[in-house]
Amino acid sequence: MTALAPTETEVIVTEGRGASRAPRQGGWRRLLARAPFGIFSAALAAVFLYPLVWAVVSSFAPRAGTSQTEGWGLGNYATLAEFQAGIWVYLGNSLVVSGLTVILTLVISFLGGYAFARFSFPGKTALFLTTLAILMVPYATLLIPLYVILNGLGLGNTTVGVALVLTMFQLPFSTFMMRISFESIPRELDEAALVDGCNSFSALWRVLLPATKPGLITVGLFAFLTAWNDFIAPLILISDTNRMTLPLAVANLRGQTMGVIDYGATLAGVAVLALPCVLLFLVLQRHYVQGFMSGAFKG
Repeated sequence: MTALAPTETEVIVTEGRGASRAPRQGGWRRLLARAPFGIFSAALAAVFLYPLVWAVVSSFAPRAGTSQTEGWGLGNYATLAEFQAGIWVYLGNSLVVSGLTVILTLVISFLGGYAFARFSFPGKTALFLTTLAILMVPYATLLIPLYVILNGLGLGNTTVGVALVLTMFQLPFSTFMMRISFESIPRELDEAALVDGCNSFSALWRVLLPATKPGLITVGLFAFLTAWNDFIAPLILISDTNRMTLPLAVANLRGQTMGVIDYGATLAGVAVLALPCVLLFLVLQRHYVQGFMSGAFKG
């Protein structure tokens, strides 16, 4: 007997089964290929997140020698709230310092980045390299001279003086980031705005400002994190207890009488310090990544 040729329907069904099996095998291969990267990322995340999670959990946990000796609760946070001038005073000081630092950094770096990216003038490269050279100067070595200068200006022992110092150390990196953001925007966008009737300022405000929003968010987030968590500058520049920032207050909380340290209240302070940073990063992480990638491709 001669073998019958497969019908057209059987050929289609056979080809369909083979086609459906191939993507499944390819999907498993891709999954296995990505598994090492996933495991490594999860392990790296655990290394960085474990200390923070442990500090937050321990701030609510009972611990001998603290205000939370029995049961889980907010005893450590109550001790932190009543420490010296009170946590709300220190939170307010930190917010003032961080807010001024962010505003000054954004305004100056925005204008500086625009000038370095869009204008040509004698000595531009030398001036830009000099600005970046500030990054090579050790941070702590300039605090004593700055302390003397601020006292001469009447800004010693003030939150405004601390904000000015922190802004100065943020400007080199921030100006560099904003220059990259402006250079990633095609110059044709400026020219189109000028043709439509905008002057240089209105083109900068209406066109370039929205286009550089990811870079501004990145710069502002960096400035906030630095000012919020900085310890050395307030330690050197502030001597009044009522004007201390929260990191300095938490550090002073550890120095109790007779060498006894209230670790529970200290961990509560760490949790309060970390909360705004984590929330801001979660909300702005998409723009944060875009700001770093803005200079990777030029349109």
